[in-house]
Amino acid sequence: MNAFKEQCIELRKKDFTLNEIVKITGRSKTSIHFHIRDLPLSRAKQLKIKAAKRRFAIKLAADRRGKSARLHKKFSDWGTESVCLVSHLLFDGELKRSGCVYNNRNISLLNRVEQCMKVIYDREPKRYLNKLTGVSRISYHNVSLAEYLKERSEHLLREIPGLDKDLQREFIRSFFDDEGCMDFRPQRNLRQIRGYQKKPTILFLVQKLLLNFELPSRISGNEIIISGKENLIKFKKEINFSPGIRINGNRSNSIWKQSLEKRVLLARAIASYQK
Repeated sequence: MNAFKEQCIELRKKDFTLNEIVKITGRSKTSIHFHIRDLPLSRAKQLKIKAAKRRFAIKLAADRRGKSARLHKKFSDWGTESVCLVSHLLFDGELKRSGCVYNNRNISLLNRVEQCMKVIYDREPKRYLNKLTGVSRISYHNVSLAEYLKERSEHLLREIPGLDKDLQREFIRSFFDDEGCMDFRPQRNLRQIRGYQKKPTILFLVQKLLLNFELPSRISGNEIIISGKENLIKFKKEINFSPGIRINGNRSNSIWKQSLEKRVLLARAIASYQK
């Protein structure tokens, strides 16, 4: 058992939550969840978290009497910017009662979400950088905006299967930009695109949308996986990772030891197949 796995298990046994272990170790949720997924929190800890959420909800209800007057625009039809914004908030973001939050280490993705938000809300976000993990956060503290985008996110999950193919492509690309990785390990003859998501409904939705691009995939645990030369080529042509989206080369278990673009790794994986 490696040291990181032992650390995760030990912290979980001490009743630390996933977010608390992230702060302690400086590692990603995906890496940590893999080691603690079968170790539930104690009943006492679960009740404590539930009580804290209840107290927050009561405080928020009181605060909402002075609901923000900073208005935002609304949209009736889905477009590229609105699908991009809402999907990123669904995947690597948070839609809270008090506001909207987006977390990422890729500046290009943070800028994209910020630009899409400006279409409906012209205030600048609050910015925070976690120097330990390198992850940045942008936050929009507006109750009305959060309520509206929460509602629209529920609509998007229902409506995306019937939307234009270009909008479906935007949704899928947002998912793999936020949650995906190019798993290319030539020494093990391994080439696959993986996307992590703790909600099975979203995994099955992404799988369904991929079929509209004739891209088969399989779901294993909390991941959707695309493999095979022809499927990788088709993914590169139809979806691909966005430019500037990089892996974290500073992770202790990084194979490449450099922050390569995901799309570059995909191209390398395809090129590595024997003709």
